[in-house]
Amino acid sequence: MPGVSARGLSLEQRKQLAVNLTRVLARYRSILDAYIIEFFTDDLWRTLPGSWQEALDGLNPPQLATQLLGMPGEGEVVRYRSVWPLSLLALKSTACALAFTRTPGFQTPSEFLENPSQSSRLTAPFRKHVRPKKQHEIRRLGELVKKLSDLTGCTQVVDIGSGQGHLSRFMSLGLGLMVKSIEGDQRLVERAQRLDQELLQALEKEEKRHPQAVHAGPRHSPHHVVRWVEPTALCEELLLPLETLPQSGARLLLTGLHACGDLSVALLRHFSCPEVVALASVGCCYMKLSDPGGYPLSQWVAGLPGCELPYRLREGACHALEEYAKRLQKAGPGLRTHCYRAALETVIRGARPELRRPGVQGIPRVHELKIEEYVQRGLQRVGLDPQLPLNLAALRAHQAQENRVVAFFSLALLLAPLVETLILLDRLLHLQEQALPFS
Repeated sequence: MPGVSARGLSLEQRKQLAVNLTRVLARYRSILDAYIIEFFTDDLWRTLPGSWQEALDGLNPPQLATQLLGMPGEGEVVRYRSVWPLSLLALKSTACALAFTRTPGFQTPSEFLENPSQSSRLTAPFRKHVRPKKQHEIRRLGELVKKLSDLTGCTQVVDIGSGQGHLSRFMSLGLGLMVKSIEGDQRLVERAQRLDQELLQALEKEEKRHPQAVHAGPRHSPHHVVRWVEPTALCEELLLPLETLPQSGARLLLTGLHACGDLSVALLRHFSCPEVVALASVGCCYMKLSDPGGYPLSQWVAGLPGCELPYRLREGACHALEEYAKRLQKAGPGLRTHCYRAALETVIRGARPELRRPGVQGIPRVHELKIEEYVQRGLQRVGLDPQLPLNLAALRAHQAQENRVVAFFSLALLLAPLVETLILLDRLLHLQEQALPFS
């Protein structure tokens, strides 16, 4: 998707982008605030302008991917079956123009072309116990950290929220970096230490089989520390060097893969410490940010009308627009899940009006169920009688609106990258307000 690159913007342009984002998000707040499972109970389709309803009604999932989300299939030409209202076209263009540039995820990374479950750019010992997605992530982030370390003269990498230590092991035992791993869960740390020993043994066996590929220099396993990192306070353990260093002192590089919620905020706050020379963070789970405290961080965004991003908006920003477009292109039966869940909500409200949006544990193979079967299983999962009398005609009428449900959800996802852009832009502006270097 086209978009804007933060790197090419001046401070004033970044501030203006924040202004534009808050204005657009405020204008379409009703779409962003809506819960798709309340599609029927709150009559969400009728909340859209009549001209939008006419343009979107009847579009099948592949057409929504092509015409609304702007992601046609390979070789497909975008053709509109009718003249769309300018307001809907403006929304589509604005959503693309104001969001940070995103790389579509349609193509399989080249490292998985030969085997979709094994990265060809990681040796077998580093792939063990690691799923393909995580293999790709630890390789990409690890190699980036190595480049940053070389550029900044880093003496130590600190992997915060290291979990089972997959990234830390690759950086230390694969790339030769000195790594401290900080994780708050004792059980994960203990497993990480076991996996460290297992990897060391595997690497030693590999060297015996291939002596010509002997590892240069001593190997250093990650140094694991059990410690929670608070978002509002500096963690002294994080800043301590592993080795006694010359008078120049430690030069730390902070990183975190899937720095969930406030953990990404903690990384930013520690970046202001003189010992920290670089930061490479991949944030996620924006809905877990403290409010206030996790967003907004910058004074500029905090002062803008409409800057508030409640839980629903931050949760939506975590969805991958490109992946959903891919699902739309395939038009699989799994797309009906939102429609079924919205129909279930009408039955729940009819039985217990005070019970709103209860969590429904995953119902397997939804696409193989009739809508009444799904509703019965859903009622049981929320503690209601699965044998409640059902209005089958009403359920069938809801099911007939499946494409409308998908269209409304697609509208919300079209706006989701703008929410993520505002969160990330706020962090960039915060760093600039602290007069900290970044790129």
